[in-house]
Amino acid sequence: MSELTRITASEARQLLDNKAISAVELTDAHLDRITAVNGSVHGFLHVMTDVARRQAQAADDAIASGAGGPLTGIPVALKDILCTTDAPTTAASKILEGYVSPYDATVVRRLRDAGAVFLGKTNTDEFAMGSSTENSAFGPTRNPWNLDTVPGGSSGGSAAVVAARAAMLSLGSDTGGSIRQPAGFCGVVGLKPTYGRVSRFGLIAFASSLDQIGPFSRTVADAATFLTAISGKDPADSTSIDTEVPDFAADLPYDLKGRRIGIAREYTVDGMERGVSEAVETAIKTLGDLGAELVDVSLPHTEYALATYYITAPAEASANLARFDGIKYGNRREEATLQDTYLRTRGEGFGAEVKRRIMLGTYALSSGYYDAYYVKSQKVRTLIKQDFDKAFEQVDAIVAPTSPTVAFGIGARMDDPYQMYLADVFTIPANMAGIPGISVPCGLSNGLPVGLQFLGKAFDERSILAIAHAYEQASDWHTREPAAIN
Repeated sequence: MSELTRITASEARQLLDNKAISAVELTDAHLDRITAVNGSVHGFLHVMTDVARRQAQAADDAIASGAGGPLTGIPVALKDILCTTDAPTTAASKILEGYVSPYDATVVRRLRDAGAVFLGKTNTDEFAMGSSTENSAFGPTRNPWNLDTVPGGSSGGSAAVVAARAAMLSLGSDTGGSIRQPAGFCGVVGLKPTYGRVSRFGLIAFASSLDQIGPFSRTVADAATFLTAISGKDPADSTSIDTEVPDFAADLPYDLKGRRIGIAREYTVDGMERGVSEAVETAIKTLGDLGAELVDVSLPHTEYALATYYITAPAEASANLARFDGIKYGNRREEATLQDTYLRTRGEGFGAEVKRRIMLGTYALSSGYYDAYYVKSQKVRTLIKQDFDKAFEQVDAIVAPTSPTVAFGIGARMDDPYQMYLADVFTIPANMAGIPGISVPCGLSNGLPVGLQFLGKAFDERSILAIAHAYEQASDWHTREPAAIN
């Protein structure tokens, strides 16, 4: 492995600015790494070789003229549900196979303007519906720590390529944990911003009131830099909030003395792996040793979050995915009648998990069930948010495991949707409440990474980034590399 793929984005920034390396050299090192590992990891669906090299040369020109910024020349990967004009956007679905968008997602445009280098589009569960990246129509992604295990999902490709040193940074989306859970499984940093912090324009929608775009990285500092670049009000997204976008990386030096960090008893469940519990307990002790005051808090409606999510998200998916009928874009299966064309197009184009969620959502929204299911789920969602609001009156952040287990085997849960859904039991509540969360590595169990999650107040990413950074600097888990592909 080239040493250039082992450095962090912050380290690369210094080398690029000092002219010790070029963006072209950095990009070529990552393209070579993709060639070496993608056959086994399958993190990328589309490698943008020509685009990357053009962007890298433009980055070198900008740096030479003194016009470079924090991300100029930095190689990044994009989850394949973010629209791009120069590469296919398939959402890992046959129904969009080969589709190229006529416009860029806002986050993609902002990264272009920042001078980032696009390595390619990463694998995902189809339409971001899944917890393992096994639901991709183009085959599963494998965890670089153990190729027989999943990388988590739905942003498993984005997490895996950062863990495999095939990209310095990547973008994913988090609807019920799809950034934080794969970050935990792959031993990298994954940040879900507050709902509304980052524009969703150009993100292929799964559940519009829950989806949020966020970064993967190998350090908290790199995630902070990336977040600043993609954040901000967007006129094209009415749910994006017009609020200050600070330089998140500038606020990272952090003294935990006097800071109050909550521990919620509801984040301990039956079936939690012993190795996960032990790693998280050790990490919490480290926070105390760093001067944080550890405070017990209660989130009593957390136990209903999973059930509430699997009414809300499928209901919104049912509405969002109605547009994929083969008429305006995407694959079309022509039949004698319009109804048969719809049926065959959607029947062949959607995978089993997507069909399951469309049916669940359509049922929850149907006449006679709307009030009993969807309306009631929204009332419970309000209670979940109120629990967090009350807890944050006492503490600056809440610490919890990212997932109750480490990465499980490929195929181990495909026939048991309930067990699969439980992989997100600790991440879903933050999406229901719209608050930010970050996962950082905190240990190993059976040789696989364990994730530690910090949750914060809405639009207070600074606090969770700073606390996560303080923990990261007191440990070395973020420096560990997966042996399976080295």
